[in-house]
Amino acid sequence: VQLQASGGGLVRAGGSLRLSCAASGNIFNAYGMGWFRQAPGKEREFVAAISWSAGSTYYADSVKGRFTISRDSAKTTVYLQMNSLKPEDTAVYYCTAHRSTSTVVRGAGDFWGQGTQVTVSS
Repeated sequence: VQLQASGGGLVRAGGSLRLSCAASGNIFNAYGMGWFRQAPGKEREFVAAISWSAGSTYYADSVKGRFTISRDSAKTTVYLQMNSLKPEDTAVYYCTAHRSTSTVVRGAGDFWGQGTQVTVSS
């Protein structure tokens, strides 16, 4: 049972990237999932989360209106569409999962992916 994040890269400010988090194991179709990020010298921070049914989504204020979280119909892959990227979005992005979406938001997920680097140049 693991999470595999991908899709990071280098992009100019104003550009877009889409991150993916593929979950192995059918249990994830009943799990809330989300994204956190950690920039150099900073603490890990919440970015976005989505409930297992995809009926509820949650966003950090800093990304509202620019980022969109979604999951596929099998509910085992979560995406983070990032538009209008800013240099301050530069960080390693991690996906996480837990049965409780609120626990995902709090950063206490049971499972964490390995991280994917996003770098936004000015």
